[in-house]
Amino acid sequence: MIVTFTANPSLDRTARLEGGLARGGVNRLGEVTAEAGGKGVNVARAVHLAGRPGLAVLPADDSDPVIQGLRALGVAHRGVSTGQPVRANLTLVEADGTTTKLNEPGSPLDEERQVALRNVLLASAHQARWVALCGSLPPGAPTDWYADLVRHLRPLGVRIAVDTSDAPLMALARHLPEAAPDLVKPNSEELGQITGTDGLELERQAAEGNWSPVLEAARQLTARGIGQVLVTLGGSGALLVTEEGAWHAAAPSITVASTVGAGDSSLAGYLMADCDDLPPEERLRRAVAWGSGAAALPGSQLPEPSQAPVDQVHVTRID
Repeated sequence: MIVTFTANPSLDRTARLEGGLARGGVNRLGEVTAEAGGKGVNVARAVHLAGRPGLAVLPADDSDPVIQGLRALGVAHRGVSTGQPVRANLTLVEADGTTTKLNEPGSPLDEERQVALRNVLLASAHQARWVALCGSLPPGAPTDWYADLVRHLRPLGVRIAVDTSDAPLMALARHLPEAAPDLVKPNSEELGQITGTDGLELERQAAEGNWSPVLEAARQLTARGIGQVLVTLGGSGALLVTEEGAWHAAAPSITVASTVGAGDSSLAGYLMADCDDLPPEERLRRAVAWGSGAAALPGSQLPEPSQAPVDQVHVTRID
């Protein structure tokens, strides 16, 4: 089973614009959709669409639209009541695929509910091969909460993935190697944050086909105890660095409809491949295929296996 932990879930509303975003003007929206969201929730949804066992752990009342949405989709979940509504995020998708996200901070999570949520996660982890700690943290949660959760999960023998950014990611870095997860999944900006390098320069170099700067930054993390570093690079594909070596996967040619959930789908593809005991290059191939499948779909839709172009992803060993 793949268990996901979403400390700051959301009701994700996605609206399409017929043209470009007119700042300071009137923008008329086209189709508007709403889905249960948050990074870990998206991973759980992708796992469910693949027919694989998964469980989403999140703070939300049983009557909240996010829980109702998961129930309607048939996604297994365990919630901790908060007495507050889950935040609502808005994503604007322009005609050329440009995506603008407007995210609320989320409802505060007090210490009592933090402990309750941690206990639900630890109880659920006994059934899991992977636990994925995903997304931002809500107000009230300590920035080093993911590091603390890694330390609590480690004795259970479960594999741990972390996909976050900004203060929680940098707090995790401060606790390495003691709180090193088995996998992190940064994009170029996040890789820059956790290693103290220029994320924009990493992205530029990757776009030019120079993988050395990204490879060097990722190896800083494996040297500090993180077993696997999956760096997603958008149209430049993705890089996987482990103790066994390093690989690059080129993204297939697709028409980007929306980037919402693409990174989360990449993580889901990678974890499912690991559950099948596939080698590193095949785990990377499926990560890029699932991420590309999500990017080709409108709004916040996530791909089914038939929509993940595995056969179109070319993987090269680069070390």
